[in-house]
Amino acid sequence: MAVPKKRTSKQRQRKRRTHYKAEPVVTHTCARCGDPKQPHRVCGSCGYYRNQAVLLPEID
Repeated sequence: MAVPKKRTSKQRQRKRRTHYKAEPVVTHTCARCGDPKQPHRVCGSCGYYRNQAVLLPEID
């Protein structure tokens, strides 16, 4: 079985992993209320998805 002869340094390890990074969260504006929301999700402020009421917004 193959075994590495030398230990991989932290610098070499980090250079290899530079492309593994989190992508920013995509947001769109809700067509009904104009608040930002994620695509293909129910709007958190008005509770609508595709012009249909799905959730009732909580009133404090």
